[in-house]
Amino acid sequence: MSSLQQATAFAGDQRLASGSYLEVALAIRDAVASGSDATVLAFDDATGRQIDFDLRGTDADIAARLAAPEAANATNAGGERKRAGRPSLGVAAREVTLLPRHWEWLGDQPGGASATLRRLVDAASTSPEADMRRAQQTADRFMSVMLGNQPGYEEASRALYAADRERFMTLSRKWPKDLREHARKLAAGAFAG
Repeated sequence: MSSLQQATAFAGDQRLASGSYLEVALAIRDAVASGSDATVLAFDDATGRQIDFDLRGTDADIAARLAAPEAANATNAGGERKRAGRPSLGVAAREVTLLPRHWEWLGDQPGGASATLRRLVDAASTSPEADMRRAQQTADRFMSVMLGNQPGYEEASRALYAADRERFMTLSRKWPKDLREHARKLAAGAFAG
């Protein structure tokens, strides 16, 4: 969990904090310590996924745990430091099933099948359509947890996936202010097309 990752936390329907993972984790810890009765949930701003922070210990303890994945990236799977030589690119071998004509075409491409597949995936994942899909999925993950019981949620979700900004904005109008604003912020890229 890098300090570059951003999150937003809610205490019930109210936005509690928004910022780096560390800022949000500390705000949650302080809210819980103050005896707040509201359920506090945090969400990654880039993915819409719910986050559970380990809030034990001091500020430094929490910061160290959030920085730990970065330190783990400096070691290999066996826990040993990386050695000199060819760097590990994080390549994962998995099975791909294709028809013979597909394998033939891939084999004829510069760099071979693996390099061609990587180029195709990179091109597809950076397209405007992929960005739109990511925004839809991010907003939907957040909405399903925080707004699933709100009036108009199902229709707003349909409008989100239909890229119907006007309908989405109309249907979300009655939602609690902080939840509505965050859902609209996450959904903005879904209507960019």
